[in-house]
Amino acid sequence: MPALPEGCEAACRGCAHGRLSAARSAAQKQAWLGEALAPWAARLTPLVGPAQRLAYRDRAALAAQWCEGAWRVGMRQREAVLDIRHCPVHSQRVRAALAALLPALPPAEAFPLAFFVQAGAQLSLVLKSAEMPALAWLDDDLGAALTAAGVEGLWLNLYPAAGRHLFHKRGWRLLWGRPESRDGEGLVYGPAAFQQLIPALYRRSLVAAQDFLGPRPGDAVLDLYCGSGRSLRRWGERGAQALGVELGAEAVACAGKNAPNATLLRGPCAQRLPQIQAWAASQTGSRLLYVNPPRSGLEDEVLAWLRTTYRPRRLAYLSCSAGTLRRDLEAFCQAGYAVEALLPYDFFPRTHHVECLALLERVE
Repeated sequence: MPALPEGCEAACRGCAHGRLSAARSAAQKQAWLGEALAPWAARLTPLVGPAQRLAYRDRAALAAQWCEGAWRVGMRQREAVLDIRHCPVHSQRVRAALAALLPALPPAEAFPLAFFVQAGAQLSLVLKSAEMPALAWLDDDLGAALTAAGVEGLWLNLYPAAGRHLFHKRGWRLLWGRPESRDGEGLVYGPAAFQQLIPALYRRSLVAAQDFLGPRPGDAVLDLYCGSGRSLRRWGERGAQALGVELGAEAVACAGKNAPNATLLRGPCAQRLPQIQAWAASQTGSRLLYVNPPRSGLEDEVLAWLRTTYRPRRLAYLSCSAGTLRRDLEAFCQAGYAVEALLPYDFFPRTHHVECLALLERVE
């Protein structure tokens, strides 16, 4: 069995494929998808992986625990936290931010830290408290160390019930730096907006979706679970009329900046169906669909409306759950759609997780 990379904790359960070679991991994921999506196995292409399997995670949510006079951050295992600050899957920026910040933080009685959360250049400290703590520890030297680590914003999230959910929506306080950052493509993001872990690989999936959908000026592209607007911007750049729907307030705000010509709705897709339907009825071009739902897949009401009423000419469906993807593909196929291709992407190397982009076309 191959040795673990330097920095790996043997007790960590985060990387189920941590001791597999890239080839063996890819083969297992390919086989799993072939079985889970068996009705369309002939349409399944080879897994596309990243250039590297380490130091790719520039986003982390780590539990925190004060122990023996120092902070541990990592994976909670029963009552203890397994410290994985040196995890080789973390990006250099995450490791540098942890090294700069943790020694400066006060002990738990003065600073009840529950989680350390990093999203690229934005850091968040979730406190299990409703009261603002003293901030004498946040001095110019720490600011300089955070800057050197590649951090641009440091937030506090006050959340007395931390652990049930990661953030309290009204608990945000900007302690230092800027409230937003820009990624390598110039797109705005904040401390809580979802981002795919490997931008170059996600870009490849978007290019594949765009090439298949082929949006043209005047076409209507419905983009459900649109996040911070990375996909929306692509449809707008090609002259299409785009509507994005997203639940998170921060993501919607970022999408408004990243795709200013798109129409945006905030809330669960099922609850926004009346507005979505009104928008669709006002469009005259060809109807297209892009969806990137959570693991639960498309909501029942949304799936029913898409199959029976919106009926896009083509659709691209990026899924992180082969089980719910199969369920939704079966529903579309029963409504007169054909699966043209299944393109798997290894967004989570060294784990058992795999995502798949399904491309469908209406044939009836």
